[in-house]
Amino acid sequence: MQYRRARRKFDDEPENHERWLISYSDFITLLFAFFVVMYAISAVNIGKYKIFSDALGDAFGGKGAAQPTNTEVPNLPIPNPALKRRNELLRKEKEQMTKLAQDLLSTMAPLVKEGKVRVTQNSRGVSVEINASVLFDPGDARLMPESVEALRAVAALLKIDSHKVQVEGHTDNQPIANTRFPSNWELSAVRASSVVRLFIDAGVAPERLTAVGFSANEPVAANDTPVNRARNRRVAVTILSGLPDPATELPTQ
Repeated sequence: MQYRRARRKFDDEPENHERWLISYSDFITLLFAFFVVMYAISAVNIGKYKIFSDALGDAFGGKGAAQPTNTEVPNLPIPNPALKRRNELLRKEKEQMTKLAQDLLSTMAPLVKEGKVRVTQNSRGVSVEINASVLFDPGDARLMPESVEALRAVAALLKIDSHKVQVEGHTDNQPIANTRFPSNWELSAVRASSVVRLFIDAGVAPERLTAVGFSANEPVAANDTPVNRARNRRVAVTILSGLPDPATELPTQ
């Protein structure tokens, strides 16, 4: 009789139907930790590292991991094919202009040594400044015979090149007034045109050439002494760079 009562007591003990929750909660915790890891490693930086460390600490019953020291990975530059190609073109253009400047310097070497010719290079291009005394008589725009040979040597280099060429006439600030040239504007423009005409006769393509007269508005020295005024009377032959620095348009407002 006692045996039957004990058996009934054992059989009547209720079964625990919630034991599966323990395994399920462990599974969900591990799954959550997995997705946190995947999210965190997608891009390593301090913010995501903190999320990752805090989540792992909470998931495993501890506190978040210690803060990393300078763990942020700098953003790598994204390759830009167009920019790379432009930089390569700029490099080749600079090399070509430098070679042209050296050839002009060598061609005009005797006049350069005398201080009558100056060759310079900048982002705009290569410029050959020729003192007017080498090319013209005072107050005149006809090329002197002895200047033709030097200009033809320059034209020989320009003829095998493809850049645009701007020929600029410059005067000093002393006024001029005669039957041919009412002012320095006309004198500077006609002098530039005389050089352009010689270049065309020497085989330089006309569509590459431009003649500009600046009068006395762009001096290279103060017009206060005869020496400085002589420096300002000049013709500048500028070979324009084919890839100048890009212009930035200003906003209208």
